Amino acid sequence: MRLRKIAIIGPESTGKSVLTKQLAAHFHTLHVEEYARHYLETHGTDYTLADLWKIAQGQMQAEDAAINQCKTYGKQLLFVDTEMYVIKVWSEFVFNACDNRVLQQITSREYDMFLLCNTDLPWTKDNLREYPDHETRRKLFYHYHDLLVNQQVPWAVISGLGEQRLQHAIGALSQNLSIR
Repeated sequence: MRLRKIAIIGPESTGKSVLTKQLAAHFHTLHVEEYARHYLETHGTDYTLADLWKIAQGQMQAEDAAINQCKTYGKQLLFVDTEMYVIKVWSEFVFNACDNRVLQQITSREYDMFLLCNTDLPWTKDNLREYPDHETRRKLFYHYHDLLVNQQVPWAVISGLGEQRLQHAIGALSQNLSIR
């Protein structure tokens, strides 16, 4: 059976990282962490559009390494916290532009499903987050929503608190990909 990749996307502070780790643990498989957090902690939060391409490259390298690990260990699922749609939305929201290389990667990298995290979680402050107001987070959510509506891969909005959120994601995977 081939490796199936599930991308977890959405605005900041919507539980993407937690959900990615929970799903990987539940399905006894690997996950890819969000590279942007590492990059910004290392280089600071005064980033440019060029930095977003570097972040995209780091994200893709981490994903490619995890794909190789899955093949080595015989894993059939990989959960990916953030991918090129996230870089696109971020780029366009902050800089009103997106590097063409990111757009090219969106069309060439394949996923079996997208899980879009809803903004129903309370915003949690940390040094890297930029948008504490709910209105901005909802606006970003709808940017992601519009992207997913206009592509062919199955997707689901994931809502709920704690265990409910995880069970909602597991249900969406079961319904759309017959993953149990």
